Amino acid sequence: MNTNVNQDVDVTVVGAGPVGLVLAAELALSRATVQVLERRAEPDESMKAQSINMPTAEALDRRGLLPAAEKVQREILERVGSFARMAVDRTPGEGGRAPAPRFTGHFAGMVLDADLVDWSDPDLAAHTAADGARMVPQRELEALLADHVARLGVPVRRGVEVTALEDTGDGVLVGTTAGTVRTGWLVGCDGGHSAVRRLAGIDFPGTDPELTGYQAVVDIADPEKLANGWAWSPEGVYRYGPQPGRVATVEFDGPPADLPHARLRSRGRSPMAPVTLEELQASLRRVSGTDVTLTALRATPTRWTDNTRQAAAYRSGRVLLAGDAAHVHPPFGGQGLNLGLGDAMNLGWKLGAVVAGWAPEGLLDTYDAERRPVGAWVLDWTRAQIGVLRGDAKSAALRGIVADLLSTRAGTTYAVKKIFGVDQRIDLPGDHPLVGRFVPDLWLRDGSRLVDHAHGGGFLLLDRTPDGAFARLAAPWAGRVSSVSDDHATPAGVLVRPDGVVAWASDIAAGTGLEAALHRWTGAPSPSPEHEPVR
Repeated sequence: MNTNVNQDVDVTVVGAGPVGLVLAAELALSRATVQVLERRAEPDESMKAQSINMPTAEALDRRGLLPAAEKVQREILERVGSFARMAVDRTPGEGGRAPAPRFTGHFAGMVLDADLVDWSDPDLAAHTAADGARMVPQRELEALLADHVARLGVPVRRGVEVTALEDTGDGVLVGTTAGTVRTGWLVGCDGGHSAVRRLAGIDFPGTDPELTGYQAVVDIADPEKLANGWAWSPEGVYRYGPQPGRVATVEFDGPPADLPHARLRSRGRSPMAPVTLEELQASLRRVSGTDVTLTALRATPTRWTDNTRQAAAYRSGRVLLAGDAAHVHPPFGGQGLNLGLGDAMNLGWKLGAVVAGWAPEGLLDTYDAERRPVGAWVLDWTRAQIGVLRGDAKSAALRGIVADLLSTRAGTTYAVKKIFGVDQRIDLPGDHPLVGRFVPDLWLRDGSRLVDHAHGGGFLLLDRTPDGAFARLAAPWAGRVSSVSDDHATPAGVLVRPDGVVAWASDIAAGTGLEAALHRWTGAPSPSPEHEPVR
């Protein structure tokens, strides 16, 4: 364990979970000096999110991590077994990639039927290349990202806890258990109990918890006593499967009684004593109404509540928040992991640009402006599921109506698009329908995709004009923008930010607005570019 912190760096990231690791990697790609501080001596092995959404899978794809993520999914499918059979006898898709099993997820325990989804919906059809990387659990994702930051040379200092901070206006003095750090910027990716958020004095308003949930992988002496899938009872809800031994329970009798209310700030990671086999068995017995017997824990179980909060500000001077430090909510659908990674991708290039000096600090204001509405939506999406999930008569009646809606093609397609994240849109200037959306799968004449040229970070400009007009216009920004030429097709030009969001697009070769978008997002042009375009 290396606790020797760097005393003077551009950015210090607090928290070595997936959000902190992605942020550190994006900063490293922008050539900022960065270090990660983590209070835990070892990676967290507890059960968390079991899958990722499409924007997250595509973020891995843009950085060349798709093959590693696809390998994880294949291994998961082999373990799950029943899901693996869905992958048999499928025909390879465009570009030689085989379609992944159509795993749709659930809404408040109501599993979404893949056969009801309109897979020809434009939002779904435009994002398929990374399907094979969606069933990546958080623990495996964290290991994959740790390898990524190691290759980029980012130091991760474990066993180091942040104890104090002072924003000096031109930097941040950070007190830690390993000494004082002077850093240009400090980013808290340290979870729902964020020390950074607390020390920065950022408020964390929201709604208090009303229930307790558990999830674990266990050995069961008599699994035949449990129903497969989700099941309701007067005491709560439980789930058995899809992999052998995986169980989850939700009880509606309030939050854990032994935890002071003021400390209930975490989604799935409360500071209480570890969940024991006996505690988990008691919960499963209460909810299932059986005397089922658990004999061993196969993965570190988690205890969670429906505590739901969002930071009053994602930035205070030179201190910023991302991931659970900025928002917490129930873990339904693994939305928190995806929301946090979206924060990291959005913030990473912007903070890197400010550190590099080609963007003003004002660019950081767009981080809160763009990510706060997405966070607020996710909080309401999970609150709605709690409202439908509860065991009272009113919730049961509402659940019946929602179940009817989810039994329709339109209803299921709507829910799947929300869970997949394919219809997310940021309010950006421009009239083209792609602007503000994550870039779709754009195949090029050589069989590659546009995102295959994004592994090193930076902006991408797709130029399909007959005379390379868009690339010539962007030439003064060559150190920040990579131009990729292709056959004439629609769209004729697309400018993609490092976080995968389309900043400008045109369907005609004489399209306008590109120069304004370049100035807005990539700063002033360089008189004589010093670097080759990032590929």
